[in-house]
Amino acid sequence: MALDLETTGLDARRHDIVSIGLVPFTLGRIRWAERRYWVVRPIRPLSSESITFHRITHSEIAEAPDLSTVLPELLEVMAGRLAVVHFRHIERPFLDEAARSHLREGLRFPVIDTMSLEARRYRLSLWARFRRWMRRPPVSIRLSDSRARYGLPAYQGHHALLDALATAELLQAQIATHYRSQVTIGELWS
Repeated sequence: MALDLETTGLDARRHDIVSIGLVPFTLGRIRWAERRYWVVRPIRPLSSESITFHRITHSEIAEAPDLSTVLPELLEVMAGRLAVVHFRHIERPFLDEAARSHLREGLRFPVIDTMSLEARRYRLSLWARFRRWMRRPPVSIRLSDSRARYGLPAYQGHHALLDALATAELLQAQIATHYRSQVTIGELWS
């Protein structure tokens, strides 16, 4: 299940989730008809910086449900599925903090992180070390730049549903390009 969150900032203890996108998929198929997308009302007010970043406005959240209303359905949809994200240091801590705040218990879950897979290849490899030694800038492992390396189409970034779709497609391309089709989860796990 590809997962993406848009938030009011980067610190899960000080910022809130404003939208959630989920896209179920396999290595051979995106299940777009089963996608889920929620805009949720954050506890704290939106800042102009977060509105500029994810383009979710005050009027959109005014009628949106509270995260506590959406959280049970979100967890039910995610149950039994492996989450795939691009940068696990956002989705994991924000969902954990949401569960602590609304359900009074923490939430830990394994993820496959497409950014980590790109980092292994383009930031941690011998070639990447050589580039640093030659004072070359590091290869970008941002979602849009990573997708471009695989010839995937460009999508408007910072929309939870589109970023979840982009992440699902990226993992499919990464595995098709760099791994055998019977790759184990343990080889990809973060």
